[in-house]
Amino acid sequence: MYNDQTWFLKRAKMAPSNLACIDIDSGQQWTYAQFVKLIQEWVHRLSLEKLKPGDRVAILAANHPELLAILFACGLKGYIYVPLNFRLSPIELIEIITNCEPAILITDHSYEVLSSSLSIKRIINREVHISLTVEAIEVTSVSADEPWMIIYTGGTTGKPKGVQLSYNNVNWNALNTIVSWGLSDTDCTVTYMPLFHTGGLNALSIPILMAGGTVVIGDRFDGDQALEEILTRKATISLFVPTMYQVMTQTEKFKNSDFPDVRFFLSGGAPCPITIYEQFEKKGLPFKEGYGLSEAGPNNFVIDANVAKIKRGSVGKNMQLVDTEIVSEMNQPVAINEVGELWIRGKHVFTGYWQNEKETEDVMHDEWLKTGDLAKMDADGDYYIVGRKKDMILTGGENVYPQEIEHCLIQHRMIKEAAVIGIPDVKWGEAVTAFVSLTDPDCFSEKQLIEHCRNFLAGFKVPKTFVILEELPKTHVGKINKKQLIYLKP
Repeated sequence: MYNDQTWFLKRAKMAPSNLACIDIDSGQQWTYAQFVKLIQEWVHRLSLEKLKPGDRVAILAANHPELLAILFACGLKGYIYVPLNFRLSPIELIEIITNCEPAILITDHSYEVLSSSLSIKRIINREVHISLTVEAIEVTSVSADEPWMIIYTGGTTGKPKGVQLSYNNVNWNALNTIVSWGLSDTDCTVTYMPLFHTGGLNALSIPILMAGGTVVIGDRFDGDQALEEILTRKATISLFVPTMYQVMTQTEKFKNSDFPDVRFFLSGGAPCPITIYEQFEKKGLPFKEGYGLSEAGPNNFVIDANVAKIKRGSVGKNMQLVDTEIVSEMNQPVAINEVGELWIRGKHVFTGYWQNEKETEDVMHDEWLKTGDLAKMDADGDYYIVGRKKDMILTGGENVYPQEIEHCLIQHRMIKEAAVIGIPDVKWGEAVTAFVSLTDPDCFSEKQLIEHCRNFLAGFKVPKTFVILEELPKTHVGKINKKQLIYLKP
């Protein structure tokens, strides 16, 4: 079966002098021609390890452009790239390694000690370069449906699962993003999204490289530095999670800069508070939300920034090469503005969980991926993500969607962060419970907050209890970790 693993090499021939990648920490940069040489080095370095097609190459290292070179090298030889979350404990990492059984682990100085505790026989350091005679790459032919990478889910709803993304899955997501978002070789993105996550790899990095643009990669996020890089590199489109935007919008650099080169700021990974929309609108900056998941894309929708300004919280319409449907519990399409489960279909949808057929069968319905997310569609065909199906609260016989309440809470000046869950309750079945962090702990008034909620929400949606935390727990990509909130219940 034909499989174009060589598109990066072809892009480099088309525009060898274009900047491909920049490392924020060192300032080092690579043209497309120079990046090809780096890929060639890794092809030969991995060949010395006597790997064979299908072998898993695990990565436990800090964000760096060279990780993308390793990814492309794996693709050219048919190895499966497995990025590991360096924020996990050794026990959690061993569980993943037991599942994927890597033939080799690539690490760096930051994670050498952690890597040595994982009982992998072959470990090499990314930063230790060896002298190699770089030759032409002999590409190993593999099926387009074979996995190019395995990305492990965050595990907030259970144990991490290995999402297999084939060459087709990755490339079709990139093509779809280029076509639907209008990417070109003039685009530049700044990313601090971890490269062990689909948001760091597939949201913008790979699509922009396929289009011939520039990817600027940072390791540890800093709000001022991120904004400075956007300005200096003349970035046109960048993805950050809401918690990052909350930090960025409070800086003097954000308040005093116009960002003339930005086509739009993109938010993903979690629902974006209305207050962040307002910060960008005040400055006249284009801002919008996206929606995706490791199993699909992660790019699925497109919305014009002017529409997003009016329809805050909407992710817009499905992208050109994506089919979407909202279905009821009976797997039937729902009516306009009715809430149901979002299903997605397309060549970007994953091929299954690694060595986990049961979980794969549970989330697939013929060609459709059952996302587990609840959504609704308005009369214009624009989609809104309401929340996780598993997060829905049943209180007093009524369905309550936490995200609606969270959006309401975050609009109040005293609330910095908010997350809502259902706590088992004898009277209500589940009691609506809000966990919040405050802009000023000395100014908290539960009475004011309840009155605020009643102005926007039906009475049964108003939280029965407010739990004040200094900061809400987060996952490795900045999402609020509701799984941990259960253990912090009042």
